[in-house]
Amino acid sequence: MELLHHGFDQSVIALWLGHESVETTQVYMHADMRLKEKALALIAAPASKPRRYRPDDTLLTFLESL
Repeated sequence: MELLHHGFDQSVIALWLGHESVETTQVYMHADMRLKEKALALIAAPASKPRRYRPDDTLLTFLESL
């Protein structure tokens, strides 16, 4: 992960680790919390407040009929 954070290409890292393909290295990318935190920092918070979902009567009637 340090190599990735220092700008090394994912294909180079895969070769150094002896992975058969870059897809094998991709598994480790999903586990990196720093990448996830960086992506989340780029997202703006929604302008509206979250509200509780209230199903309409049609949906409730359908669910009760199951």
